[in-house]
Amino acid sequence: MMKPKIAIASDHRGVKMKQALTDYLKSKNFDVIDCGAFSEESCDYPDFIFEAAEKVAKKECHRAIGICYTGIGSAIAANKVCGVRAALCQNIEQARLSRGHNDSNMLILGAGFLPQDMLYPLVDTWLNTPFERGRHEIRVNKIGNYEKKHH
Repeated sequence: MMKPKIAIASDHRGVKMKQALTDYLKSKNFDVIDCGAFSEESCDYPDFIFEAAEKVAKKECHRAIGICYTGIGSAIAANKVCGVRAALCQNIEQARLSRGHNDSNMLILGAGFLPQDMLYPLVDTWLNTPFERGRHEIRVNKIGNYEKKHH
């Protein structure tokens, strides 16, 4: 069986969290595709976030994770990519609901606002929560249909 692929990206302020998360995901048997950044030298988050989001949109990766200082810019950028449903999650309940209700396929994290001890439980929740479908699928489909019509 193939390892599930996850793209991961950050800006310079998320590099340390990205590396810790990459190591963690590999230990959980994920194939992690690192889209950068690769140093703490100042850079522009959209360059890396777009690359990770595109891998999800093109179905090269099952899901993606993006990290910047607040997560806000990364969420805005990722959601510009057709087919990506990026969710900025700051706690475990948001991670659970973003999957269960919104079928999010990209998790966005704010490195400056997420306590280190919450990182792995939040990511595990996001990875392991199934989409509930039902009424939520109707809503997610409306978003997808709007996106296709206006893209």
